[in-house]
Amino acid sequence: MSGRPSRNVLLILADQWRGDCLSALGHACVRTPHLDALAAEGTLFRRHFGQASPCGPARASLLTGMYLQNHRSVANGTPLDARHTNLALEARRLGHAPALFGYTDTSPDPRRHDPADPALRSYEGVMPGFDPACLLTESIEPWAEHLRAKGYPVPEQAREIYRTAESFGPAVYRAGDSDTAFLADRVSAWLAGRGREPWFALAAFIRPHPPWVAPDPYHRLIDPAATPPAVRAPDWRTEADGHPWLAWHLARQRTDCWVEGADLDPRTLDAGTLARLRATYYGLVAEFDAQVGRIMALLRETGALDDTLVIVTSDHGEMLGDHWMLGKAGYFDEAYHVPMIVRDPDRSGGGTVDAFTEHVDLMPTVIDWLGGTPPAQCDGRSLLPLLGGSPVPADWRRHAHWEFDFRDVVRGEAERALGLRPGQCVLNVLRGERYKYVHFAGLPPLFFDLEADPGQFRNLADDPAHAALVRDHAQALLSWRMENDERVLANMLLTPDGVVGG
Repeated sequence: MSGRPSRNVLLILADQWRGDCLSALGHACVRTPHLDALAAEGTLFRRHFGQASPCGPARASLLTGMYLQNHRSVANGTPLDARHTNLALEARRLGHAPALFGYTDTSPDPRRHDPADPALRSYEGVMPGFDPACLLTESIEPWAEHLRAKGYPVPEQAREIYRTAESFGPAVYRAGDSDTAFLADRVSAWLAGRGREPWFALAAFIRPHPPWVAPDPYHRLIDPAATPPAVRAPDWRTEADGHPWLAWHLARQRTDCWVEGADLDPRTLDAGTLARLRATYYGLVAEFDAQVGRIMALLRETGALDDTLVIVTSDHGEMLGDHWMLGKAGYFDEAYHVPMIVRDPDRSGGGTVDAFTEHVDLMPTVIDWLGGTPPAQCDGRSLLPLLGGSPVPADWRRHAHWEFDFRDVVRGEAERALGLRPGQCVLNVLRGERYKYVHFAGLPPLFFDLEADPGQFRNLADDPAHAALVRDHAQALLSWRMENDERVLANMLLTPDGVVGG
């Protein structure tokens, strides 16, 4: 395979960044001037969706171009089958050595390792093909070393650095020494040493993922009183009446992972605490925006921007108190709708795309831009035809799709509580312009009219007046799954003349 190795690729990933959190989209209090400027130069995708959550499955889909039903890394810690190729391996075939800053949360295939291999003790492995230029996992050790060198009193358990005297901060470290600034520094230093050598970098930032603590000035940047209220029922028990899975999930949400050292129960968050939480989250988004701005300024100063495809997105979203939930579980749009901006130096910018796009489209897009052919395993399509204000192809998808697998391999909590087998602990979503269908393998379905009920509080799945629409959407979801079954060898045939197809 030959490509165009003189071209550069910069893929920037945030973690847990909601799709509405861009000031360019008119958010009430989010401040993202640098990302807004990038969108003005490039293309802003207004309906871009991730394929799965949490981080491991989401990034597996993004980096393999495969739906969850095909790559089957369904949870943090579920191995990713080594037979699958990925964006980094394909980029290497085109003359690039992709560098990783941050993490990919790839659980290695145990069949390729000795049982005693420490690589099998963590879900935070590196996707094959990436060169770890700065590996920053939950241990945060490289950043902790940086803080120690700066004179900060880093606790023995480094993550305790996030603990603050008051909930939500401010952080004990300065903004210029934060985890976000640290990773941007490493990316910038690496880019400064590239010269005219072609390069490929994945910069995976942890923010605005919890723990939600921000350094000044970002801690005080957003007035809690200015934050929009949560979209939720009057109380969590009323919310729980919406579906058996929702009732089970709301009753068991963790309370100790949002703010270091504090227990926050999403079911009992009062309006004031939730407003403070949201303000901190938006402050972390603003900090991420500032560091992206620094990187873009460097590319512009060095002239590298003229040869660089820039993609900025997130692995998945965040509920942020909507529906009495924190995190990214379930079927609501907030957990899967993410921002995406693509700046292609070959195409004029300033456009927006309202068609449904998905993370599985990113690998074909990058490989296409580098001059290669996307591998057969890819379930998505190149986005290049949509850039620069071009019309959307007539055969483009009419829905977004995502999956959430809630099996518990260790404790079996969902299986016992909901009376399900492990393979039944999964939901699929077909999300269209107006209607949204949620299919559970072993629980009742959901059907929402997003025009009449944007908050998704009224389930119409059993409404006789909507029976035909529910049937049509169930059939469309079945057809989508059938069409997107794993296909790598299915399109080949052994003949007397050898292998045909591929």
